[in-house]
Amino acid sequence: MENSPEGSASSATPLLQIEGVTLRFGGVRALNDVSFSVAPGSITAVIGPNGAGKTSLFNTVSGFYRPSAGHIRFKGQDITRVPAPQRAKMGLGRSFQNIALFRGMTVLDNIKLGRHSHLKTNVLDALFYLGRAQREEAELRADIEERIIDFLEIDHIRHAPVSALSYGLQKRVEMARALAMQPEILMLDEPVAGMNREETEDMARFILDVREEWGVTVLMVEHDMGMVMDLSDYVVVLNFGQVIAQGAPADVQADPEVIRAYLGSGDVSDLRRKLHDGIVSKAVA
Repeated sequence: MENSPEGSASSATPLLQIEGVTLRFGGVRALNDVSFSVAPGSITAVIGPNGAGKTSLFNTVSGFYRPSAGHIRFKGQDITRVPAPQRAKMGLGRSFQNIALFRGMTVLDNIKLGRHSHLKTNVLDALFYLGRAQREEAELRADIEERIIDFLEIDHIRHAPVSALSYGLQKRVEMARALAMQPEILMLDEPVAGMNREETEDMARFILDVREEWGVTVLMVEHDMGMVMDLSDYVVVLNFGQVIAQGAPADVQADPEVIRAYLGSGDVSDLRRKLHDGIVSKAVA
């Protein structure tokens, strides 16, 4: 089934296509014939129990793993063998499940690293801080300070070392670094994991706003089922490395295969109650 959320994206060519992707580690299949597409301007969520293959899928899409079979296409171009740094330059920006910031550096310096793949300054310019290096530095600071830092409401911590920040703020800084990559698709690996309710609500607002105000397509892995059902246009469900369901959130929520994967039963009302109470994330964490 093709990802076709309502609105302008419904008739558009998919921005990202995963076609029959299989990933093996020795004799273990982490992913098995996974196929789905991501429509431009959509929020697409990948869900599933622990060990379902979600992070393996993210690592394959972003270029850290090379699939054993299948293809990945970005804007119609086959990027299956394109290295990770080049994919980032093409417009695939991501965050990580385990925060991957430089803890001894400031918030601002961490965010600036996200733009590294787009900089054109050569070694000589950088060494002597010549004209092009100065211009790029000024443009980079203006974009980060006037847009990204303001957007994510972290101006008050811009000069703080990352190690001094709360977990929720570190996750926000990591999102800021991903946005500094100027992505067309923002890939978020468990963006609200470990957050309290207030932090989760803030992050959900930022995800919606980055789609609405910046026009960035979002692909996320997330365990918080209430957030997934509230934000997503399209949901893909993995279990044991295979897609067992995909479609609109309401359809996926009622799918018997999804219910069995999470609950081991066919009780739809029980799943709906858990989704409403926001406790499925605890059950599968």
